[in-house]
Amino acid sequence: MSDAPNTFQVTSANFDAEVVQGATPVLLDFWAAWCPPCKMLKPELAALAPELEGRVRIGFVDVDAEPEIAAAFGVRGIPALFLMKNGEVADSWTGYMPRAAVKARLEQNA
Repeated sequence: MSDAPNTFQVTSANFDAEVVQGATPVLLDFWAAWCPPCKMLKPELAALAPELEGRVRIGFVDVDAEPEIAAAFGVRGIPALFLMKNGEVADSWTGYMPRAAVKARLEQNA
C-alpha cells in the first residue's frame, strides 16, 4: 500500500525508530481497507508525498493490523491524521481532506 516515494507502513515494530526518533516530521494516516473516505484519501497522500520529500514523511497505520497504535492515539474515527514532530503531536484532524488542503495544513505546522 505504501509504494509511493516518501511513504512507509507504520507498525509497532518500526514506530519508535521511524516516527518518534525520526529526524523528519511524519504525517500518520490511520486507515482501514473497509473505510471509503480512507480509500479516497490514500491516493491524495501518495500523490502529495513526493512534494514533501525532505520536509514531511507519510506513514500509513492500518488500524486493524495495529490496534495498539490506534488506541495509543485515541483514534475513534478514520481517517485520522496526526502530524508528529520531535516525537510529539503537532497537529491532528479526522476525515477526508483534499491534497491541497492537507498540503496547506502541513506547511503551516510542519
